Amino acid sequence: MLSACASTSGTTASSGNDDKTNTAKDQPKNEGEDLSKYRPKFSQPKATAPVATGENPFTPLPGTTPTNHVNERVNALLDTIATLNKAVRFAKGYRILAYTGTERKAAMDIRSAIVSRLPDDRVYPQYKQPTWRVKVGDFLNRLEANQALLRIQDITPSAMIVEDQINVK
Repeated sequence: MLSACASTSGTTASSGNDDKTNTAKDQPKNEGEDLSKYRPKFSQPKATAPVATGENPFTPLPGTTPTNHVNERVNALLDTIATLNKAVRFAKGYRILAYTGTERKAAMDIRSAIVSRLPDDRVYPQYKQPTWRVKVGDFLNRLEANQALLRIQDITPSAMIVEDQINVK
């Protein structure tokens, strides 16, 4: 019964020697055949005079005036984008996680030590029962966060950089 199914499926087994056989279609008719008469021919472009130093090659020719001034539209779009960017208050960035623990006093001590060491960066103490977390700074890139981390590494040796939603100034 199995042999009948195999013979009707339309598949045949090969002996492995079929891949080395060459047909007439695979071989070129004449290896020395000249095909240059079928190749496209292009004329050489005319040589242009070199541009003198200090001369702008994009200046319009005399007697031609530009018809489409886009500078005003581009400036209007840039102003719109700048106005929209001013409305952005939060972004994805980095903060330093300086403390994680259950003791409030330890969190506030680390906070005050960090404020004295980094007066320009904001410190964010957070309490989610039962854990206190103290996060430091609003850094857009990891390099800035790493520089601040190096300054407070002796205060909190277990501090690390974490991704967080930061306040944009």
